[in-house]
Amino acid sequence: MITPFSQLCCPLDGADLTLNDKTWRCEQGHSFDVAKQGYVNLLPVQNKRSKDPGDSKAMVQARSRFLGEGFYAPLAEALATQVLAQPGGALLDAGCGEGYYLRNVLDHATACGAEFSAAALDISKWAVQAAAKRDKRVSWLVASNSSIPVPANSIDTLLCVFGFPVESEFKRVLSNRGRLMMVDPAPDHLHELKQLIYDEVKDKPASLPVSDTWTLVTEERVTFGVELTSREVIHDLLGMTPHLYRASSAGRERAEALTSLTVTVDVWLRVFKV
Repeated sequence: MITPFSQLCCPLDGADLTLNDKTWRCEQGHSFDVAKQGYVNLLPVQNKRSKDPGDSKAMVQARSRFLGEGFYAPLAEALATQVLAQPGGALLDAGCGEGYYLRNVLDHATACGAEFSAAALDISKWAVQAAAKRDKRVSWLVASNSSIPVPANSIDTLLCVFGFPVESEFKRVLSNRGRLMMVDPAPDHLHELKQLIYDEVKDKPASLPVSDTWTLVTEERVTFGVELTSREVIHDLLGMTPHLYRASSAGRERAEALTSLTVTVDVWLRVFKV
């Protein structure tokens, strides 16, 4: 029911890629090997802003442990429900992390008999490695939202979960029937943690498309509480987010000293069409 999305493009010249004996090649002779974990790196070195862009290995491991405990399951369920409201077609997770949300969507799709061809990308090689090790149903790509290596009008469902949208690329890859699903923090998201680690908590606007190109189809606010009952779990929550690096040393120490914490998960789940 779920198959890897195979319409990939060369990140150097935009030509179609063909898979032959674990190597993707274009007509111009550019080649990209499939790694032993099952992913392909389509992020040319000249397009990197740093030597090791995206989430670090430690951040990916912390997120994998935390999400594996099921703390964000209500959000994953809500996302799967929205995706399956229009089942089928080509699905791309743009900023997939270690693949938690996409795996849940595809598990639900399999359970109800929906068919998808699926691809996922992240700029972090550590995230894509972790995702590819766990699921072979997906074309896993190290790539950037700024240059998505798929053809124009080829994606029917585009996910951007706590990600960084690039409006021009999202518009380019979406089909005429395509939809963009975005998950962004709402005002109370992790508010209790932020109060601990920051001297002043500032609201961050959601990273939504700003032009009138996009039409909002549905909007859902998903809010629930999470009980964290160990120092290790609190450490993982802090470690899987950018807050670990933005907080002061005193703020991190306050969080690390806790053995229990109740936090609010508060997010917007929005669906757009062009």
